[in-house]
Parts: sequence; C-alpha cells; structure tokens
Amino acid sequence: MSYQCISAEEAKAMVSEKNALVVDIRDPASFNAGHIEDAFHITDSNVDEFIAHADLERPVIVCCFHGNMSKGAAAYFSENGFAETYSLDGGYAGWPKA
Repeated sequence: MSYQCISAEEAKAMVSEKNALVVDIRDPASFNAGHIEDAFHITDSNVDEFIAHADLERPVIVCCFHGNMSKGAAAYFSENGFAETYSLDGGYAGWPKA
C-alpha cells in the first residue's frame, strides 16, 4: 500500500508535529461550507499545478467526506512522488469541530 489510513487524532498530531499538509478533495460547495483549517482545496483542475509546486517531502493528509474517496487520492499523490501520504479515516465528518 502506498499510503496509510490515520485517525483524526493522528492527523492533528501530524499537522502540529510534522507540519503535514491537509488536502481536501470534496466539491467546492462542501469545502466552502466548512473545512479543516489551512486545508488546500484540490480539484481535477488544480491537482497537477499543486503537485508541480508542492514540497514532496512534506507529509500530505487527504480528506474527503467520510474517508472513502481519499484513499484513491492518497494513492495518487504517493504515485506522483509524495514521500508520505495518508487518508483521513472518517473524512471531514470525523474531524473534531472543537
């Protein structure tokens, strides 16, 4: 497997301790309605530019609605050179709102 699934607690720790990048792949309306602080909204139209300018050594955590679609996206980022890729279990719905 080219990525790992991690819990929201693990992801929060990774963001604070390893400066991990959170990538949100939900649709624009959902992202605009609410997202994880400092998350990058990635769509089909900007993914190539994002990868071209990203620090591939920085861990990336992929977030979707419930943690299913993010698995494929995490694998894609891994295949495109990211050293550490993760899929957020439970997705945005499982991220603590407090």
